[in-house]
Amino acid sequence: MLTSAERDADASPLVRIRSLLPGLARAEQRVAKVVLDAPGSVARRSITEVALAANTSETTVTRFCKAVGVGGYPQLRIALAADTARSEMRSSHNLGGEIGPDDDLAAIIGKVSYADARAVEETAEQLDVPTLQQVIEAVATAGRVDVYGVGASAFVAADLQQKLHRIGRISFAWSDTHIMLTSAAVLSPGDVAVGVSHTGATTDTVEALRVAREHGAVTIAVTNFPRSPITEVADFVLTTAARETTFRSGATASRIAQLTVIDCLFIGVAQRHMDASVNALDATRDAVGSHRLGVRPDGRRRPRETGK
Repeated sequence: MLTSAERDADASPLVRIRSLLPGLARAEQRVAKVVLDAPGSVARRSITEVALAANTSETTVTRFCKAVGVGGYPQLRIALAADTARSEMRSSHNLGGEIGPDDDLAAIIGKVSYADARAVEETAEQLDVPTLQQVIEAVATAGRVDVYGVGASAFVAADLQQKLHRIGRISFAWSDTHIMLTSAAVLSPGDVAVGVSHTGATTDTVEALRVAREHGAVTIAVTNFPRSPITEVADFVLTTAARETTFRSGATASRIAQLTVIDCLFIGVAQRHMDASVNALDATRDAVGSHRLGVRPDGRRRPRETGK
Protein backbone atom coordinates (compact mmCIF):
# COMPACT_ATOMS: atom_id res chain seq x y z
CA MET A 1 0.00 0.00 0.00
CA LEU A 2 1.26 3.49 -0.84
CA THR A 3 2.13 5.84 2.00
CA SER A 4 0.61 9.33 2.14
CA ALA A 5 3.93 10.79 0.97
CA GLU A 6 4.07 8.41 -1.98
CA ARG A 7 0.48 9.23 -2.92
CA ASP A 8 1.26 12.96 -2.76
CA ALA A 9 4.27 12.43 -5.01
CA ASP A 10 2.16 10.52 -7.54
CA ALA A 11 -0.72 12.99 -7.50
CA SER A 12 -0.83 15.42 -10.39
CA PRO A 13 -0.04 19.05 -9.48
CA LEU A 14 -2.55 20.03 -12.16
CA VAL A 15 -5.35 18.35 -10.20
CA ARG A 16 -4.46 20.45 -7.15
CA ILE A 17 -4.20 23.65 -9.18
CA ARG A 18 -7.60 23.11 -10.83
CA SER A 19 -9.25 22.37 -7.47
CA LEU A 20 -7.78 25.47 -5.82
CA LEU A 21 -8.28 27.79 -8.80
CA PRO A 22 -11.52 29.50 -7.64
CA GLY A 23 -9.93 30.55 -4.35
CA LEU A 24 -6.76 32.08 -5.81
CA ALA A 25 -6.19 35.82 -6.17
CA ARG A 26 -6.85 37.18 -9.66
CA ALA A 27 -3.15 37.53 -10.56
CA GLU A 28 -2.49 34.01 -9.26
CA GLN A 29 -5.37 32.72 -11.41
CA ARG A 30 -3.59 34.13 -14.48
CA VAL A 31 -0.48 32.17 -13.51
CA ALA A 32 -2.63 29.06 -13.01
CA LYS A 33 -4.11 29.47 -16.50
CA VAL A 34 -0.63 29.64 -18.04
CA VAL A 35 0.35 26.47 -16.17
CA LEU A 36 -2.85 24.57 -16.98
CA ASP A 37 -2.79 25.55 -20.65
CA ALA A 38 0.76 24.28 -21.25
CA PRO A 39 2.24 22.41 -18.27
CA GLY A 40 4.98 20.78 -20.33
CA SER A 41 6.07 24.17 -21.66
CA VAL A 42 6.08 25.77 -18.20
CA ALA A 43 8.34 22.95 -16.96
CA ARG A 44 10.98 24.23 -19.41
CA ARG A 45 10.49 27.97 -18.88
CA SER A 46 12.07 30.36 -16.39
CA ILE A 47 10.06 32.12 -13.70
CA THR A 48 10.55 35.38 -15.60
CA GLU A 49 9.01 33.92 -18.76
CA VAL A 50 6.01 32.58 -16.86
CA ALA A 51 5.50 35.93 -15.11
CA LEU A 52 5.53 37.73 -18.45
CA ALA A 53 3.08 35.23 -19.97
CA ALA A 54 0.71 35.76 -17.03
CA ASN A 55 1.18 39.55 -17.12
CA THR A 56 2.32 39.60 -13.51
CA SER A 57 5.45 39.61 -11.36
CA GLU A 58 7.91 36.89 -10.35
CA THR A 59 6.80 37.45 -6.75
CA THR A 60 3.23 36.54 -7.72
CA VAL A 61 4.44 33.36 -9.42
CA THR A 62 6.27 32.40 -6.22
CA ARG A 63 3.18 33.23 -4.16
CA PHE A 64 1.10 31.06 -6.51
CA CYS A 65 3.49 28.12 -6.00
CA LYS A 66 3.11 28.39 -2.23
CA ALA A 67 -0.69 28.73 -2.53
CA VAL A 68 -0.96 25.43 -4.43
CA GLY A 69 1.41 23.65 -2.06
CA VAL A 70 4.53 23.07 -4.18
CA GLY A 71 6.86 25.33 -2.21
CA GLY A 72 8.54 27.34 -4.95
CA TYR A 73 8.98 27.65 -8.69
CA PRO A 74 11.83 25.08 -9.01
CA GLN A 75 9.63 22.50 -7.26
CA LEU A 76 6.73 23.40 -9.57
CA ARG A 77 8.88 22.81 -12.66
CA ILE A 78 10.00 19.41 -11.36
CA ALA A 79 6.42 18.40 -10.51
CA LEU A 80 5.15 19.49 -13.93
CA ALA A 81 7.95 17.66 -15.73
CA ALA A 82 7.18 14.45 -13.82
CA ASP A 83 3.45 14.80 -14.46
CA THR A 84 4.02 15.40 -18.17
CA ALA A 85 6.13 12.25 -18.38
CA ARG A 86 3.42 10.21 -16.62
CA SER A 87 0.76 11.59 -18.94
CA GLU A 88 2.80 10.67 -22.02
CA MET A 89 3.19 7.14 -20.69
CA ARG A 90 -0.58 6.82 -20.14
CA SER A 91 -1.53 7.96 -23.59
CA SER A 92 0.30 8.63 -26.81
CA HIS A 93 -2.06 11.54 -27.42
CA ASN A 94 -4.07 13.83 -25.19
CA LEU A 95 -7.63 13.92 -26.43
CA GLY A 96 -8.39 17.01 -24.38
CA GLY A 97 -11.81 17.95 -23.10
CA GLU A 98 -13.21 20.54 -25.47
CA ILE A 99 -15.65 19.26 -28.06
CA GLY A 100 -15.76 21.36 -31.21
CA PRO A 101 -18.57 21.81 -33.75
CA ASP A 102 -16.57 19.88 -36.36
CA ASP A 103 -15.79 16.84 -34.20
CA ASP A 104 -17.25 13.63 -35.58
CA LEU A 105 -18.96 11.08 -33.35
CA ALA A 106 -15.81 8.97 -33.00
CA ALA A 107 -13.90 12.01 -31.71
CA ILE A 108 -16.71 12.83 -29.28
CA ILE A 109 -16.66 9.27 -27.91
CA GLY A 110 -12.90 9.46 -27.53
CA LYS A 111 -12.95 12.79 -25.71
CA VAL A 112 -15.80 11.89 -23.39
CA SER A 113 -14.33 8.49 -22.48
CA TYR A 114 -10.89 10.03 -21.96
CA ALA A 115 -12.31 12.71 -19.63
CA ASP A 116 -14.26 10.11 -17.66
CA ALA A 117 -11.28 7.75 -17.35
CA ARG A 118 -8.97 10.54 -16.24
CA ALA A 119 -11.56 11.75 -13.71
CA VAL A 120 -11.55 8.30 -12.08
CA GLU A 121 -7.75 7.97 -12.17
CA GLU A 122 -7.02 11.46 -10.87
CA THR A 123 -9.70 11.22 -8.18
CA ALA A 124 -8.15 7.98 -6.92
CA GLU A 125 -4.66 9.49 -6.99
CA GLN A 126 -5.54 12.45 -4.79
CA LEU A 127 -8.18 10.90 -2.52
CA ASP A 128 -7.02 11.32 1.08
CA VAL A 129 -6.94 7.83 2.61
CA PRO A 130 -6.84 8.83 6.32
CA THR A 131 -9.82 11.15 5.80
CA LEU A 132 -11.73 8.46 3.91
CA GLN A 133 -11.02 6.02 6.75
CA GLN A 134 -12.51 8.45 9.27
CA VAL A 135 -15.56 8.97 7.06
CA ILE A 136 -16.06 5.21 6.74
CA GLU A 137 -15.87 4.88 10.54
CA ALA A 138 -18.44 7.63 11.00
CA VAL A 139 -20.89 6.19 8.45
CA ALA A 140 -20.42 2.60 9.62
CA THR A 141 -21.34 3.52 13.20
CA ALA A 142 -24.01 6.14 12.43
CA GLY A 143 -27.54 5.74 13.69
CA ARG A 144 -28.77 7.38 10.49
CA VAL A 145 -27.19 8.81 7.33
CA ASP A 146 -28.79 11.68 5.40
CA VAL A 147 -27.41 12.43 1.93
CA TYR A 148 -28.04 15.80 0.25
CA GLY A 149 -27.57 16.77 -3.38
CA VAL A 150 -29.41 18.72 -6.08
CA GLY A 151 -29.25 18.57 -9.87
CA ALA A 152 -26.78 15.98 -11.13
CA SER A 153 -25.45 15.51 -7.59
CA ALA A 154 -28.91 14.29 -6.54
CA PHE A 155 -28.36 11.13 -8.59
CA VAL A 156 -25.08 10.52 -6.78
CA ALA A 157 -26.75 11.11 -3.41
CA ALA A 158 -29.48 8.61 -4.33
CA ASP A 159 -26.84 6.08 -5.37
CA LEU A 160 -25.13 6.25 -1.96
CA GLN A 161 -28.46 5.99 -0.15
CA GLN A 162 -29.50 2.95 -2.19
CA LYS A 163 -26.17 1.22 -1.59
CA LEU A 164 -26.25 1.83 2.17
CA HIS A 165 -29.90 0.75 2.36
CA ARG A 166 -29.07 -2.55 0.66
CA ILE A 167 -26.64 -3.48 3.43
CA GLY A 168 -29.07 -2.56 6.17
CA ARG A 169 -27.84 0.92 7.06
CA ILE A 170 -30.58 3.47 7.79
CA SER A 171 -30.15 6.13 5.12
CA PHE A 172 -32.16 8.79 3.29
CA ALA A 173 -31.40 10.89 0.21
CA TRP A 174 -33.00 14.29 -0.24
CA SER A 175 -32.92 16.77 -3.13
CA ASP A 176 -35.81 19.12 -2.25
CA THR A 177 -34.53 22.14 -0.33
CA HIS A 178 -37.31 22.25 2.26
CA ILE A 179 -37.13 18.52 2.92
CA MET A 180 -33.33 18.65 3.18
CA LEU A 181 -33.56 21.39 5.81
CA THR A 182 -36.32 19.77 7.84
CA SER A 183 -34.51 16.43 7.72
CA ALA A 184 -31.26 18.06 8.83
CA ALA A 185 -33.07 19.74 11.71
CA VAL A 186 -34.05 16.40 13.29
CA LEU A 187 -30.58 14.86 13.13
CA SER A 188 -28.63 14.47 16.35
CA PRO A 189 -25.19 13.42 17.63
CA GLY A 190 -24.38 9.96 16.29
CA ASP A 191 -25.99 10.71 12.92
CA VAL A 192 -24.15 11.60 9.71
CA ALA A 193 -25.01 14.07 6.94
CA VAL A 194 -23.30 13.88 3.54
CA GLY A 195 -23.45 16.81 1.12
CA VAL A 196 -22.59 16.16 -2.54
CA SER A 197 -21.75 19.23 -4.63
CA HIS A 198 -19.27 19.44 -7.50
CA THR A 199 -18.75 23.18 -7.11
CA GLY A 200 -19.17 23.17 -3.35
CA ALA A 201 -21.19 26.35 -3.74
CA THR A 202 -24.74 24.98 -4.14
CA THR A 203 -26.68 27.01 -1.58
CA ASP A 204 -29.29 24.32 -0.85
CA THR A 205 -26.72 21.64 -0.04
CA VAL A 206 -24.44 23.95 1.94
CA GLU A 207 -27.35 25.19 4.06
CA ALA A 208 -28.63 21.66 4.75
CA LEU A 209 -25.17 20.55 5.86
CA ARG A 210 -24.87 23.62 8.10
CA VAL A 211 -28.18 22.84 9.82
CA ALA A 212 -27.19 19.18 10.27
CA ARG A 213 -23.93 20.27 11.89
CA GLU A 214 -25.72 22.69 14.23
CA HIS A 215 -27.79 19.75 15.49
CA GLY A 216 -24.73 17.64 16.27
CA ALA A 217 -24.47 15.39 13.22
CA VAL A 218 -21.08 14.56 11.69
CA THR A 219 -20.94 16.37 8.36
CA ILE A 220 -19.15 15.18 5.22
CA ALA A 221 -18.66 17.06 1.95
CA VAL A 222 -17.93 15.48 -1.44
CA THR A 223 -16.71 18.25 -3.74
CA ASN A 224 -14.19 19.08 -6.45
CA PHE A 225 -12.94 22.22 -4.71
CA PRO A 226 -11.35 21.93 -1.25
CA ARG A 227 -11.72 25.65 -0.47
CA SER A 228 -15.36 25.99 -1.55
CA PRO A 229 -18.14 27.14 0.83
CA ILE A 230 -19.36 23.63 1.61
CA THR A 231 -16.04 22.76 3.24
CA GLU A 232 -16.67 25.42 5.87
CA VAL A 233 -19.62 23.42 7.26
CA ALA A 234 -18.05 19.96 6.86
CA ASP A 235 -16.16 17.98 9.48
CA PHE A 236 -14.60 15.88 6.72
CA VAL A 237 -13.99 16.71 3.05
CA LEU A 238 -13.55 14.13 0.27
CA THR A 239 -12.40 15.72 -2.97
CA THR A 240 -12.90 14.62 -6.55
CA ALA A 241 -10.82 15.53 -9.60
CA ALA A 242 -12.84 16.13 -12.74
CA ARG A 243 -12.20 18.02 -15.97
CA GLU A 244 -15.44 18.60 -17.81
CA THR A 245 -16.03 18.48 -21.55
CA THR A 246 -17.74 21.36 -23.34
CA PHE A 247 -21.29 20.21 -22.58
CA ARG A 248 -20.84 19.90 -18.84
CA SER A 249 -22.83 21.93 -16.27
CA GLY A 250 -21.26 19.69 -13.63
CA ALA A 251 -23.00 16.64 -15.02
CA THR A 252 -20.56 14.36 -16.88
CA ALA A 253 -17.00 13.67 -15.68
CA SER A 254 -17.81 15.24 -12.30
CA ARG A 255 -20.56 12.68 -11.70
CA ILE A 256 -18.21 9.81 -12.58
CA ALA A 257 -15.64 11.21 -10.13
CA GLN A 258 -18.25 11.57 -7.38
CA LEU A 259 -19.44 7.99 -7.92
CA THR A 260 -15.83 6.81 -7.58
CA VAL A 261 -15.63 8.39 -4.13
CA ILE A 262 -19.06 7.05 -3.19
CA ASP A 263 -18.10 3.51 -4.24
CA CYS A 264 -14.91 3.64 -2.15
CA LEU A 265 -16.92 4.88 0.83
CA PHE A 266 -19.60 2.22 0.42
CA ILE A 267 -17.15 -0.67 0.03
CA GLY A 268 -15.30 0.51 3.13
CA VAL A 269 -18.53 0.56 5.15
CA ALA A 270 -19.64 -2.83 3.81
CA GLN A 271 -16.24 -4.30 4.65
CA ARG A 272 -16.61 -3.14 8.27
CA HIS A 273 -19.69 -5.37 8.55
CA MET A 274 -18.67 -8.03 6.03
CA ASP A 275 -20.90 -10.95 7.06
CA ALA A 276 -23.96 -8.79 7.67
CA SER A 277 -23.40 -6.92 4.39
CA VAL A 278 -23.09 -10.10 2.33
CA ASN A 279 -26.22 -11.54 3.94
CA ALA A 280 -28.14 -8.32 3.31
CA LEU A 281 -27.04 -8.19 -0.33
CA ASP A 282 -28.10 -11.82 -0.82
CA ALA A 283 -31.46 -11.16 0.82
CA THR A 284 -32.19 -8.07 -1.30
CA ARG A 285 -31.15 -9.87 -4.47
CA ASP A 286 -33.46 -12.78 -3.65
CA ALA A 287 -36.31 -10.37 -2.86
CA VAL A 288 -36.35 -9.01 -6.42
CA GLY A 289 -35.43 -12.29 -8.11
CA SER A 290 -39.02 -13.09 -9.08
CA HIS A 291 -39.23 -9.79 -10.98
CA ARG A 292 -36.53 -10.78 -13.47
CA LEU A 293 -37.23 -12.61 -16.69
CA GLY A 294 -36.22 -16.26 -16.67
CA VAL A 295 -33.26 -15.80 -18.99
CA ARG A 296 -29.56 -15.56 -18.39
CA PRO A 297 -27.40 -12.62 -19.56
CA ASP A 298 -26.41 -14.67 -22.64
CA GLY A 299 -30.07 -14.92 -23.68
CA ARG A 300 -30.57 -18.58 -22.82
CA ARG A 301 -33.33 -19.61 -20.45
CA ARG A 302 -32.43 -20.38 -16.87
CA PRO A 303 -33.02 -23.98 -15.75
CA ARG A 304 -36.26 -24.57 -13.85
CA GLU A 305 -36.00 -24.80 -10.07
CA THR A 306 -36.30 -28.45 -9.04
CA GLY A 307 -36.81 -27.83 -5.37
CA LYS A 308 -33.53 -29.51 -4.51
